[in-house]
Amino acid sequence: MATNATRVSTFSTGSPNYAPLKRVGTHNGSFHCDEALGCFMIRLTDKFSNAEIVRSRDPQVLEGLDAVLDVGGVYDPSRDRYDHHQKGFDEVFGHGFSTKLSSAGLVYKHFGKEIIAKELQVDEGHPNVHRLFLSIYKSFMEAIDAVDNGINRYDTDKPPRYVNNTHLSSRVGRLNLDWIEPDQSPEKENEAFQRAMALAGSEFLDSVRYHAKSWLPARSIVMECLAARQNIDPSGEIMVLTTFCPWKLHLFELEEELKIDPPVKYVLYQDDRSKHWRVQAVAVSPDSFESRKPLPSQWRGLRDDELSKVAGIPGCVFVHMSGFIGGNQSYEGALAMAKAALKL
Repeated sequence: MATNATRVSTFSTGSPNYAPLKRVGTHNGSFHCDEALGCFMIRLTDKFSNAEIVRSRDPQVLEGLDAVLDVGGVYDPSRDRYDHHQKGFDEVFGHGFSTKLSSAGLVYKHFGKEIIAKELQVDEGHPNVHRLFLSIYKSFMEAIDAVDNGINRYDTDKPPRYVNNTHLSSRVGRLNLDWIEPDQSPEKENEAFQRAMALAGSEFLDSVRYHAKSWLPARSIVMECLAARQNIDPSGEIMVLTTFCPWKLHLFELEEELKIDPPVKYVLYQDDRSKHWRVQAVAVSPDSFESRKPLPSQWRGLRDDELSKVAGIPGCVFVHMSGFIGGNQSYEGALAMAKAALKL
């Protein structure tokens, strides 16, 4: 297969029963998260199922392969060429995202819906496939693209307050052969790359399965509760979760998608352990500690009877010092707290 085994090494992670195997190329030498993840993902597709991975920088070797990722200087999906290093490359995911794609992002852009549809066991045209396609890019894939392309999370010249070497791209990078490793052979390097594919791929599939089994059902619950909010209070600014689930990101996205105005100020839900009810003030943004309308300052830091007396509402349990959350023994009491807080 390779004319020079010291420059080109190949390995198959597929079953010998699937012959002849397609061959997918990427570069040899030091590897990064993007090509490790890209190689893992492309092998999940029908076209490249269980493909053999060929690692080389030899143009003649790469030319004869069925697909090439992260090397070769060509982006041409019609020929399954997915490099992003060439001059003039500026491909982005679209759908409002502007981060330049890595090889992993390119594979995801072209094959992500197929992979997600297989996991959901539905057709690619199902609306949930598109929802997950966008959400998984936002929550998982975009960071891979940004790190590989050297894009900072924040627009600032200030140095970071701390070092973060725990993200996926960093952990994949640490799987490269250490300089003190006595065996630096292509075979050893390929073994390390297989581990990198497995690590990146397992976390990608974890994300897909989380979105399918947890994220989608939670979104449906939040959408139903958001639609019913005016039955709770005419203002439309109080939402009650009929079933507790992760709600914050869904609420922000649905408010924007549905153009909700005025936005929800308080979310009520039952605490599974105490069976008390919580009144939580919605933050101004997903990453903010500031609330749109904190619970009243005169309630903050008070508990039990003292809080009930000041609020004029029976059954109060607590209000946090920052005013972002409070509690009541009953649903009716929690709703009364939220309604009173809107007017104070």
